[in-house]
Amino acid sequence: MNFIRGRDVGPPGPVSRAMKRFGWIVGLGLLVALPLSGELVVFTDGGYLKVAAFEAHGNRLHVELVGGGSMTVPLERVDRVVDDEVVILPEEPEPAPPAEPDWTFSQDAPVPATPYGEEIYAAAQRHELDPELVAAVVRAESAFDARAVSHKGARGLMQLMPATGRRFGLRPDQLFEPSRNLEAGSRYLGWLLERFSGDLRLALAAYNAGEGTVDRYGGVPPYRETRNYIRRIYRFLGLSSEG
Repeated sequence: MNFIRGRDVGPPGPVSRAMKRFGWIVGLGLLVALPLSGELVVFTDGGYLKVAAFEAHGNRLHVELVGGGSMTVPLERVDRVVDDEVVILPEEPEPAPPAEPDWTFSQDAPVPATPYGEEIYAAAQRHELDPELVAAVVRAESAFDARAVSHKGARGLMQLMPATGRRFGLRPDQLFEPSRNLEAGSRYLGWLLERFSGDLRLALAAYNAGEGTVDRYGGVPPYRETRNYIRRIYRFLGLSSEG
């Protein structure tokens, strides 16, 4: 994609050129009303586009552009849709991990007492993750609903975008199969923990907002959604996220 990196794309000129180049369909649909801060559609090539509203329809994402106009993009080209509400307040310190966390699998780890506990345990074991961590992510993402679909287009137990599923060998329809979804999601979570040297808060931030966003901010991005996401999972794990 040829979106301008690091800038809001609002005027119709660049949008028109992008649509001509990629043959994207201009369309109107039922769009989710968002805060004035807007959201960022992050593409698989690292580019991103600030939008005023969006809605996933099947394998397409309809977006209403800041400054006017709308367009439809293939969902498999979308890596994330992230909240662009930047909030840095003294009463909201950056989440911090507990001392010396260890999220690797242990033979003593029990099977999570949750729906899909056996499948969660098996996927966690294959990817050397603590089953309770995987269960906490599933709880935060879908509340254990294997058929869950978010308005952003994420699917299944671990709410994987089709582009993320493809990275780990899944077709979009396979994201609704619990064992396959848990396999791909656990593999991705394990990859993120390795990429961020075992730092759970950074891995969770990347799971929510994308690793490129974490890299861009050099840490947990100052997004209310992402920080609340980290706090929620820490709470599920019985940990404090306040440093």
